Amino acid sequence: MNFFEQQHQARRQTRTLVILFALAVIAIVVAVNIVAAVLWIWAQGGRLSGAHFYPKGFFATNTVITLGLIVGGTLIEMFNLRDGGDAVAQMAGGRMVSPASQDLQEKRLLNVVAEMALASGIACPKVYVLDRERAINAFAAGYTANEAVVAVTRGAISRLTRDELQGVVAHEFSHILNGDMRLNVRLIGVLFGIQMIASFGQHLMNFGTRFSGPRSRDDKGPSLQLIMLALGIALFLIGYIGVFFGRLIKSAVSRQREFLADASSVQFTRNPGGIGGALRKIGGLSREMKPGSRIDHPNAEQLSHLFLGASRPSLISGMFATHPPIAVRLRRIYGKSVELLDAPEMAEAGATAAMLPDIPFIASGFTEGAPVSAATAPSIEFGRSIVEKIRLAPELDGAVRDPQAACAVVYALLLERGAGRDRQIQQIQQLIGDTQQAALAAYLAESIDRLPKNARLPLLDLTMPALKQLSDADRAKLLAAVERLIAADNKITLTEFVLQTILTRRLDARAGRATPVRFAGPAALKQECATLLSLVAHIAVSTANQAPDETPLDAFMRGAARCPELGLSPSDLSAVSMIRFAQVRTALDRVNQLAPLAKPALIKSLLAAAGEADILPLATADLLRAICAALEAPMPPAVAATYTDCALSDE
Repeated sequence: MNFFEQQHQARRQTRTLVILFALAVIAIVVAVNIVAAVLWIWAQGGRLSGAHFYPKGFFATNTVITLGLIVGGTLIEMFNLRDGGDAVAQMAGGRMVSPASQDLQEKRLLNVVAEMALASGIACPKVYVLDRERAINAFAAGYTANEAVVAVTRGAISRLTRDELQGVVAHEFSHILNGDMRLNVRLIGVLFGIQMIASFGQHLMNFGTRFSGPRSRDDKGPSLQLIMLALGIALFLIGYIGVFFGRLIKSAVSRQREFLADASSVQFTRNPGGIGGALRKIGGLSREMKPGSRIDHPNAEQLSHLFLGASRPSLISGMFATHPPIAVRLRRIYGKSVELLDAPEMAEAGATAAMLPDIPFIASGFTEGAPVSAATAPSIEFGRSIVEKIRLAPELDGAVRDPQAACAVVYALLLERGAGRDRQIQQIQQLIGDTQQAALAAYLAESIDRLPKNARLPLLDLTMPALKQLSDADRAKLLAAVERLIAADNKITLTEFVLQTILTRRLDARAGRATPVRFAGPAALKQECATLLSLVAHIAVSTANQAPDETPLDAFMRGAARCPELGLSPSDLSAVSMIRFAQVRTALDRVNQLAPLAKPALIKSLLAAAGEADILPLATADLLRAICAALEAPMPPAVAATYTDCALSDE
């Protein structure tokens, strides 16, 4: 799968959203003015006289008030959603699952989410459970992958097998990786805005039924109370223009993305029975008038485009349906029609893999939808192996789930082996003023030493849900302590740079904000790209088992050849002594402002400089992993393979 292409398509759909929103606004404004004109004539007793029958500014005032309601409603809702994924999950009635939860179903869910995050190389998202929802459903929400959340209903974690739950989570990770989430959150605000007229009309109706003004015998035409009541009814009905366009926008944005996410789930998990089994259970429950995927929360309609399955039954099918029919989705997954599961097979907490018939996966089933390349799919096996490895060390398994202990894990990852460790522990104690946390870091460092080297960055990823529970002040304190600890010896190692880059990208004040696109192609950032390419070339040659005559210049030019639009020459290679990590950070910040479709060319260039091997040396893979994190991109296959191939080794 080309994730950058899908992110580009998501941005294009944002433009479609803007166009449909503009059409909805125009239709509502016109309708309001027509209704206001008719009511004005009615209020005047039907008498038409004079060239200026309507008061001065009549239509302009109607238009301004209408636009004020729509735009104001949109801005207010967007402000309410400023916390991104957390705000959306809470809006749906979700409860955040503590990383230290002891509930067996919740622990299984946390492990499945962690495995998927490790496999894709993105920050492990927070997890929410919709406790009151007995249906099988889920959604992912957020503005960026760094602050994404995954929300799952209680019915899903109690009715689904582990494989099915993994298929559902993989489906939601597709929305994270493909850039769907930001569009979906914006859509919530837009829909709220264009439906404000209906809400205003309802208030007018309520006020009109209670209002009773004085009226003389000489008054002609309808009473003010009747006019207000009629205007309220008219605006309420006009508001359903917003509902109409809202359904149209949702269907235009949502349905094809669901097909893509289903296909991604199969490719990620290598198991069509995962997402397929979950959909079969949803279809079987719905057929027997059971909850199916129905969400009972009052905000279900507003959030319907986010969910895995239709949150409310739709009386209008076809172009206005927010989700494709279950039967069509199953046919694309399996390549043929399959039966839905009956309700007795799905007793609470009793679902097992044996309940699902063994239906072979027919790869051609995706020819109708969006194909997914196996070469770019995350490795679930890698994620699972790392989680299992961490669980074998109970002290680490507990530490990554507690916010303060997770800080100690970060400090422990920065500790060097050997004689310098005691000095560093003293520095940590001085920097943070906490003797116990410094001692915990020293203790955890011993456990980390026993992990394979390529499990250390994944360990950092596992701390993210706990670290994100820290207050903004505590996050800033942690990042400042890490920076001072790294600078204490007046040098920065590659390991320190990689750790700091990933931490900063995922925890600093900008972590939840979308990066604006300011550069159409790499050519606009020639110097920054040359800096990154030079660094990768030097690291690759110094750590790889290359041919004896391989030089950094050879690696640099090999990478430059993969991105000819940069126009790089041998003179653009920076000497290793001239590369400063502060310069690299600045380059990463600017390169992250490239358009989504421009990033793959740079990443391919960096991979070429790294040697284009199926499995990279760990130091090179760590550097590329940090660069991908800075660019908000999933790990390339060669980088992922480095961690997968030796996940349980000490090499």
